[in-house]
Amino acid sequence: MQTNDKIPLAGKTLEELQEIVDQYGRPKYTAEQIAGWLYTQRVDSIEEMTNLPKTFRQELERSYTTGWGSPVETRISSDGTRKYLFRTLKGGFIETAYIPDQKRHTLCVSSQVGCKMGCTFCMTARQGFQGQLSAGEMLNQVCSVPESQQLTNIVFMGMGEPLDNLGSLLKTLTILTASYGLGMSPRRITVSTIGLLPAMQTFLEKSNCHLAISLHSPFEEERKQLVPAQKIHPLKQIIDAIRSHPVDKQRRISFEYIVFNELNHSHKHVKALARLLQGIRCRINLIRFHPVPGSNLRPPSNENILTFKEELEGKGLITTIRRSRGEDIQAACGLLSTAFDASHLT
Repeated sequence: MQTNDKIPLAGKTLEELQEIVDQYGRPKYTAEQIAGWLYTQRVDSIEEMTNLPKTFRQELERSYTTGWGSPVETRISSDGTRKYLFRTLKGGFIETAYIPDQKRHTLCVSSQVGCKMGCTFCMTARQGFQGQLSAGEMLNQVCSVPESQQLTNIVFMGMGEPLDNLGSLLKTLTILTASYGLGMSPRRITVSTIGLLPAMQTFLEKSNCHLAISLHSPFEEERKQLVPAQKIHPLKQIIDAIRSHPVDKQRRISFEYIVFNELNHSHKHVKALARLLQGIRCRINLIRFHPVPGSNLRPPSNENILTFKEELEGKGLITTIRRSRGEDIQAACGLLSTAFDASHLT
């Protein structure tokens, strides 16, 4: 990521690019040309935008830069997952995970440096909150990984709570799906959240991308122990907000459910989940807990998680067990963190 005083063009919408070219007295279509170079060609420098007049490129370069930046480190898992380390504009670090699976190529994108939510099972939460990412920094993860052109799906499930950075998130989603941007279908993009309100309602109104709710327990008090933000955003209000917003058949609502040994997979949990989600067209994704240092929580046995899945399906709930990927490089769910000494990179 370029960190000089120039303004990054990456992350600008077409309207914002038009405002920039207006300042230079250039024709309106110039903004579309710049967007093409940024989001289709993904050039590294303004000098490479060869259909722009040379004098204009020189003027633009005095104040602006493309904003793209390559990963500074790469780790490769035995299962093919790759974890990339990016430097942010303010000098921090974020992690991004690329997950190949036959014809599906998924990128797990971060939205913040660290996180404010304090979930007890998450390494990112233990890092604490260190800053918001701009739309350009989110897009840079998508456009600068080596597998960028192969990506079929994007999930905002990396570091941070996406809806706690709503403005930058919505701008990123706009550019990802716009014809002048990356032109992705919103059906290929999923945003995960613990259920921040009213940001979640705004997201449902302004975006057609899929929504994944981090649930983990159907019981308010138990969920509060796992997800402290439950105190501010109660589960009942989250579910009521989903019920009150019509979801078409093309949009998917899923509930991410990390399973902990002898904690949240009993018969009473099955019954409570069936009551809680009754009438909501959704899917439950069961995720095996990945142990984090200093935690008393433990992962369930294969038998227990399979039994839990079968009991949920017996209640009519579509349920899948998400296969763990990249655990050996700390790229699996809940393990992303840049709370380490990166002095060798400065």
